[in-house]
Amino acid sequence: MFTSTHRFVIISQAITGLFFFSRKKQKSADSEEDFYKNGLTCRFVLDGAGRKIGESVAVDEDILIIKSGKTYLGVPLKHIEEEEKTLLVKGLVDRDKAQQLGEKWRAESFCIMDNRGEKTNGF
Repeated sequence: MFTSTHRFVIISQAITGLFFFSRKKQKSADSEEDFYKNGLTCRFVLDGAGRKIGESVAVDEDILIIKSGKTYLGVPLKHIEEEEKTLLVKGLVDRDKAQQLGEKWRAESFCIMDNRGEKTNGF
């Protein structure tokens, strides 16, 4: 009863349906991760002794970016623990490495146009 054309159409529709549903699940997982990462920003970050390091301003891949005074620090998310309203850095932080990661993020993220139309770094 079914010709080869009918079989081809039925099989291709089934495959298309599988791709459609698998993409939906991936989107959902991505949005959950984005929701988690967005929940980490705009929170005070404390060290192990309870001293304020700064405020979280962004998440870049697996690095939390912290504004600490005039500098930016980058701390891997695996070293971050959520408290009620704050974030806590677990363990010791290599401040030099954190500043390098933060400065790298700042240099890539902050590029503004001056009044002559030339790109400059900073504010």
